[in-house]
Amino acid sequence: MPKVKVNDIRIHYEVHGEGFPLIMIAGLGANVDWWDPRWIQAFSEAFKTVAFDNRGAGRTDISNKEYSIRLFADDTAGLMNALGISRAHALGISMGGMIAQELVLNYPEKVEKLVLCSTSCGGAKSVWPSQEVLGTLTTDRSALSPEEIARIMIPLLVTQDFLNNNPELAEYAIQQMVKAPISNEAYMRQLNAIMSFDTYDRLSEIKAPTLILQGKGDILIPQENASILDKAIPNAELVYFENTAHGLLEETETVLRSVLKFLSES
Repeated sequence: MPKVKVNDIRIHYEVHGEGFPLIMIAGLGANVDWWDPRWIQAFSEAFKTVAFDNRGAGRTDISNKEYSIRLFADDTAGLMNALGISRAHALGISMGGMIAQELVLNYPEKVEKLVLCSTSCGGAKSVWPSQEVLGTLTTDRSALSPEEIARIMIPLLVTQDFLNNNPELAEYAIQQMVKAPISNEAYMRQLNAIMSFDTYDRLSEIKAPTLILQGKGDILIPQENASILDKAIPNAELVYFENTAHGLLEETETVLRSVLKFLSES
């Protein structure tokens, strides 16, 4: 599996398809194995699609640096440079959407269009999840197996109806999540990076065309956050999905059509 030296680490990445580049940025604890294969398939038919493991996740090095969303954005920009990609569309989900915000703010020349999925601006202006959800995110994982952790996380990503009606897809997702699990140390460092993230006062500086996607059943990043982003980012477009939670899995085909339509518009 390919790795490339970026800053002080080696980043694991995958490239699918040809054409104008699309950088896919994963969320908290996630890696390339977590992406729905339908997303990779759909995007790689139209774009040179690059997916990678963030610092500390999957098969990418952990490093000793203090983690921040800005550092993850620096890693993303460095990966683009290492792969000879001067400009690309950027799609980020959850923490990946936070990284995408820092990427477009700090490296505006590198981002053609921006897609923000199930994410927030962080800080005091954002709407945080319930104490119960925060408790699940911050629980001590050191004594849990990767599969036990995956089974705890799945209900945060999809609706209960989806779990009830698609048990085989939930099991598939769990098996993908345990292939290259993040260490407890790296997970907590990524989580701390999220806690100190805040772009609200800079969002008006974003010039790239921006699409915001949000499920109304999201309990991890409540739907109000999408509206906050939409109002703060100039000329942003917001699409809600009525029956979808954080992972946007319940309405995958509609989600993909929305993204492809946005990216293909001149």
